[in-house]
Amino acid sequence: MTTTGADRDADGVGTWWWWGRRRSAVLDVGLALVSALECAVEGVGFAEKASLPVPVGVLFGLAVGSTLVVRRRWPIAVVLVSIAVAPAEMGFLMGIVGLYSLAASDVPRRTTAILAGMSTLAVFVVTFVRMRQDVAQVDSGPPDIDPSGWYVPSVALFMTLGLNAPPVLFGLYIGARRRLMESLRERADSLEQELSLLADRAEQRAQWARQEERTRIAREMHDVVAHRVSLMVVHAAALQAVALKDPQKAVRNAALVGDMGRQALTELREMLGVLREEAVPAAPAVVPLAAVGRAAAAAAEAAADDGPCLDAVEALCEQSRMAGTVVELVVIGEARPYAPEVERTAFRVVQEALTNVHKHAGGAKVVVRLAHRGAEVAMQVENGPSDVAVADVGLPSGGNGLVGMRERVLRLGGVFVSGPTDAGGFKVSAVLPTGL
Repeated sequence: MTTTGADRDADGVGTWWWWGRRRSAVLDVGLALVSALECAVEGVGFAEKASLPVPVGVLFGLAVGSTLVVRRRWPIAVVLVSIAVAPAEMGFLMGIVGLYSLAASDVPRRTTAILAGMSTLAVFVVTFVRMRQDVAQVDSGPPDIDPSGWYVPSVALFMTLGLNAPPVLFGLYIGARRRLMESLRERADSLEQELSLLADRAEQRAQWARQEERTRIAREMHDVVAHRVSLMVVHAAALQAVALKDPQKAVRNAALVGDMGRQALTELREMLGVLREEAVPAAPAVVPLAAVGRAAAAAAEAAADDGPCLDAVEALCEQSRMAGTVVELVVIGEARPYAPEVERTAFRVVQEALTNVHKHAGGAKVVVRLAHRGAEVAMQVENGPSDVAVADVGLPSGGNGLVGMRERVLRLGGVFVSGPTDAGGFKVSAVLPTGL
């Protein structure tokens, strides 16, 4: 489970064949040279015992020992070679290093156990035979030593385990450590990717929240200011029409225009004051736009102590009557208190609908209906066709009134419908659930 070395190319360290690092190649080549020299020396004795020429034994030892250079690529081959040459009593370094490489590699554990057992058995047999021959050649040994008894097998088993067990156990430990480090590295990479994705999603949510708050601030400013300014324009047009004919009515209209202008300026100052306080903190800090939007919305809706509510619909209709519009208010059912969000939304729907009547249907008759039902409250503002005899006051329209009403109603889980009527007028209907 070593790295491929591809990530080290940028540091000037390339891959040499199957080695990931240069020092790994140098280490394996060095071990192979030492093993080849060892096997060459041991090949002299093997050639004498096998009645072969000494150069043949030396070359055979060099070839056998040099196989250690491929221990990282083919550890199984190295162990099999060491088992094969065990009867020739050569390749002890190759056997030790081969067992370590095998245990530390990704070879299945069953294969590792089989090869380690074969190597242990081969070393034990060679050690047992060698020791038995050595003990048998001793002429003056202790009388209590029996080569065929417990002494030779015990010593042979002890030496075999001393040679084979440490490299296998150490290789298993190194392999487990490598796999653990690789797992931790992969987990760290995965966590880094997840953190990057979370950061991107957080940025997207923040962008969405900023856009939503900007939209809500614009909607609140539109609802607060547009209605009163529309009434002011209507009264100003009426004032211009009756200034010479009816001075008393002109004075009343002028007073109404002044009152409505002062109310609109007061509400606008409250909203801008909250925005200014939230946007410029005492200490340097980043203020989330969501907090500013909520504060602005609260200030915009706080026309009274608790904000506009359904009780103020009658006064709203009266203001339109004073502007010369015929408004009929019809209340169905028994009025009762609702959640502040429901009352504010219902009030804004009626207010914006009346504002649209002043803009687009001057002189039209308007019917405002409020229906208090069991689990919902419904409102409807319907106007007839506009009176062509009434001069157009030229109120501008941004096209956001119906969109803002729809957003308000849908945010509370209600239903909003608007459209022209068969009689040539326009109708706005909304139903809000009261169980919030």
